[in-house]
Order: sequence, then C-alpha cells, then structure tokens
Amino acid sequence: MIIDPLNMTAKQNYKLLIGSVVPRPIAWVSTMSSDGLANLAPFSFFTVVSRNPPMLAFSVGEGVEERTGTVKDTLQNIRENGEFVINIVTARLANEMAKSGEHLPREIDEFEYAGLTAAESIEISVPRVLEAPVNMECQLHDIIRLGDDHLVIGKLVKFHIKDELYQNGRINLEKLAPIGRLAGNYAPVETIFSLPIEHLDEILKVPVDKSNK
Repeated sequence: MIIDPLNMTAKQNYKLLIGSVVPRPIAWVSTMSSDGLANLAPFSFFTVVSRNPPMLAFSVGEGVEERTGTVKDTLQNIRENGEFVINIVTARLANEMAKSGEHLPREIDEFEYAGLTAAESIEISVPRVLEAPVNMECQLHDIIRLGDDHLVIGKLVKFHIKDELYQNGRINLEKLAPIGRLAGNYAPVETIFSLPIEHLDEILKVPVDKSNK
C-alpha cells in the first residue's frame, strides 16, 4: 500500500504516524507560569537531540476540544520563563500521568489534581515530580515552529535519579520499568535483550523472518 500524505488530512496522517513510530517515550513535562502556577502534562513526541551539550526535545501541538486554536499551557509557560522539567513516566505512575493529561482549565494545578508531590528543583524554579524516578531540569534552548506544532529544545542542566536505579554510571532499566506510547495505547518495557541472540522468536513470542531477505 502506498499512501501520499498530501492526499490525507492532518488527522489521517497523525493516526498513521503514531501507529508506525512506536514505542514512543513519554516526556512528562512540568512548567511554571509567570504568576507561579505549576503545570504538568505528558508529550509522546519526545527524544534526545544532542549528547554534548546534553539536550532534549519534545513537540507541543495545538490546544484541543474547548481550547482549540489556543496555545497549550506548557508552551506558554516555557515561553514566559524559559524553564521546564522532563519527568520519566513509569508503569506505577501511568494513571497519574494520564490524569495530568486531561483537558483542564489553566488555573488547575495538575500536581494536586493527580495527587503528586511538587518537589523543588536545583538549577531552575520549576518543580519536578517527586514520585518520578528520573527528573531532568532543562533550560530553554530554542522553540522551532513546525507547521501547527512547536518543537521545544532544552539544555539539560541537572539530573535527579533515584539511588536504587543508578548502577556504575548507568540506569537499571528493569528497575525503572518505563512505559511507552503505542498509537493511543501504552505498553510497559518488559523484555530486554542484547543482539545478536539465538531463538529470538521464543524471547519475543512473535514469528521472526529467518529468510535473510
């Protein structure tokens, strides 16, 4: 099947993109408005974009439902103070993450709404999610307009990592137990392996093409 995105609506292209680019990590982004109101929201268009200096990026779309045509609070807050924290979502925090992603009025504090603890950061004024095992304090590097969306790029200025996850300069992924986005659904990272490996089909529990074509 060959599909030309120019012949598709934005929604149709979006559905194919989020079902093809999987699993996607989730940036649970906390920000602060100029008047001191905390905000927390998840974004699954998220990745590392630079190692030196360390930089992260996530994409912010337009407001939806009753807030269609407006700027999301996350983007507005970052524009105002140039700071944000990316908190890593684990399986244990999935419900809280989903709750913080509901379409809420600007005056609602998602930390309180989702029953989470707003902890102080070190380098920036924005609070982090205390319950999240990894927090990354970021200072804004750039915001790039990409059609209807905005790519937010931040320089990482401080890590917060739970002691039990940190092992010889690495993060124990089994203990972290992250989740990823699959189209409109979610999945935990449960099977971790190195390659090459024999009997891959048995480990993944899916048929593996052995034709070498």
